Amino acid sequence: MGHRFVEDLPDLIRPEEYQDHPEGRLVRVRIRVTDEGVEVLGDAMRPEVVERVLRSLGQDPIDQMLCG
Repeated sequence: MGHRFVEDLPDLIRPEEYQDHPEGRLVRVRIRVTDEGVEVLGDAMRPEVVERVLRSLGQDPIDQMLCG
């Protein structure tokens, strides 16, 4: 499964939430039906977790934003 790097994706986790989850296990997923089909947006403190979830859906490629 490939990745496509994009400039911007909506944040589902707010910066102030990081202190409430020091173990870094917070994951949020938003599912929307659009004119083009179903859109699944994921955000996680640990990117490998949300990537695993999105990969399991079988859609290629996964849009990813570089942070930092």
